[in-house]
Amino acid sequence: MNEDSPYIVQANGRTASTDDLAPLAFAGHAHFTAIQVRDGRVRGLDLHLERLRTASVELFGQALPEDLVRSHLRTALRAGGADLSLTATVHSTAGEFTAARANLALLVRTGPSSSGPGGPLALAAVEHERFLPHVKHVGEVAKTHLLRQAVADGFDDAAFLDREGRFSEATIWNLAFWDGESVVWPRAQILTGTTMGIVRRQLDRLGIEQRTAAITPDGLPDLAGAVVMNSWTPGVEVHRIGATELPAAPRFLEVLHRAYEAEPLTAP
Repeated sequence: MNEDSPYIVQANGRTASTDDLAPLAFAGHAHFTAIQVRDGRVRGLDLHLERLRTASVELFGQALPEDLVRSHLRTALRAGGADLSLTATVHSTAGEFTAARANLALLVRTGPSSSGPGGPLALAAVEHERFLPHVKHVGEVAKTHLLRQAVADGFDDAAFLDREGRFSEATIWNLAFWDGESVVWPRAQILTGTTMGIVRRQLDRLGIEQRTAAITPDGLPDLAGAVVMNSWTPGVEVHRIGATELPAAPRFLEVLHRAYEAEPLTAP
């Protein structure tokens, strides 16, 4: 590994070799979670661990023991530093295009910490539904393609519409809306992000109303704000989706960030 690289890559708790990386370099059957680490600790660690467990059971019929996953995460944090971005990817050593049952491996990459873009963002509205939308899996060429297409069309990113014309999520983001009093989550098949999970349970604790509703392009003018969120941030303002302008919603952003920051940081 290049000692000057800002990234550290480990396979099963040790420096990754070419043999470790080759199966993933030419594969797309794996899943992962993305984590922001601050002062060696993580918000929503239980959600990340549960995401890895349930996705492994669905994709591979088995899961790595939680104590082993936590051990590999601690090893990566000791090597990478106190503040960083971390991606933990689970894959099968059997590779793709086979039904053979094999051992699972955990690849952990760390790099510089991030807080995401400043915003506000303009999102193109495109028709797209992800396969296994509830799993954070790799090999999603459509997301990068649609992002680049949106930027070429003058937007910052893309938001997805399902076959019923409802907004679901964005390329690497969850969507959230504001009606002036309540946080509104899209009613559609989505990946429930760990940041979304953190915000939802902390909004409940703070007594802030939230609801789920079908959001369509025609309904956007009735809303009082919109954001995207992912592991980087609990909220980046969205000022336009398609041709519809959305108002600034500083209170909405404050509510989301307050809820997120109320979540305690815990060590793996």
